[in-house]
Amino acid sequence: MNLFVFGLMFGGLIFLATGGELLVRGASRLAALAGISPLVIGLTVVSFGTSSPELAVSIQASLAGKSDIAVGNVVGSNIFNILFILGACALVSPLVVAVQLIRREVPFMIAVSLLLIGQAFDGAISWFDGFILFSLLIGYIIWSIYASRQEREEVIAEYAQEFGSTKLPAQQRGMVLLLNIGLIVVGLVLLAIGSDWLVEGATSLARAFGVSDVVIGLTIVAAGTSLPEVVASIVATLKRERDIAIGNAIGSNIFNILGILGLSALVTPGGLTVAPSVVAFDLPVMIAVAFAALPIFISGLSINRWEGLLFLAYYVAYTAYLILAATQHDALPFFSSVMVLFVLPITAVTLSILLIHALRRRDWVKA
Repeated sequence: MNLFVFGLMFGGLIFLATGGELLVRGASRLAALAGISPLVIGLTVVSFGTSSPELAVSIQASLAGKSDIAVGNVVGSNIFNILFILGACALVSPLVVAVQLIRREVPFMIAVSLLLIGQAFDGAISWFDGFILFSLLIGYIIWSIYASRQEREEVIAEYAQEFGSTKLPAQQRGMVLLLNIGLIVVGLVLLAIGSDWLVEGATSLARAFGVSDVVIGLTIVAAGTSLPEVVASIVATLKRERDIAIGNAIGSNIFNILGILGLSALVTPGGLTVAPSVVAFDLPVMIAVAFAALPIFISGLSINRWEGLLFLAYYVAYTAYLILAATQHDALPFFSSVMVLFVLPITAVTLSILLIHALRRRDWVKA
């Protein structure tokens, strides 16, 4: 049994690594061939594809009448994407932030997060709310592609420098295009299988050591649906495709709200119900994380290693709080007091100082 579990986990890791490599390679070359910036490919094709596990889980949960799982999956993934994925990528290598993200995508992510909490404030995301969210997703995709086409000449020149002449015969161009789409599809399939195997193996191993289902759900399963995003972003960072790495995390957050919750509310009779605890705690945390990304991105137009470490530390603190609350551990009151009285105020002051300095320099406006 143990050999099977370890084999399952090892196979999952191999599939994740291979799938991430194929996905990033196909996405970067598809972007160049189509004359679309790698950032937009990361914001759309890569991020939507790697969010497919969350989509499957949320729709299945919604149709089964388990709206809490559907909503919690999205909110938890959005917090994970910013704090863990960007934090881990920045530790691997400092990330250069495209000005487009600061001017368009991050404000849009914040706006749709605020829209979501406004819709959920009455305890439900209705069919009409879902229609609004999904319509915004369609508009966002069209807008992103149109905006990227304005940079077509620059992207084509970059492609010519890296991969050779862009003036390929029509038949050869079509074959290369299909090949890279195939790489993306195979990469996504391998990521999905790999994450499923790894989560199944890790869950079996955790149960063998007596870890409760509550803790397993809050940690292994919650992070498991985001494994494709983790691997895709880290592989993109290692391959110096940092636009794809950052775009994947931001784009996944936008897709999770507009696409996954929008579609889930549309297909679920009566819409989705939202637990009061999610409205009171988890959604405000998600919005706070979205807002926190802005000063980090603006300061120096990059995410440095210490900022990545800060993101990771907050994800660990958030996860620790969830586990302590779920198990009603005796340490919960002390942990909450430390976070509220010391950690959060210090972080708020630090982010405010970063934002003020960045606004004074106005680097992101001039760029």
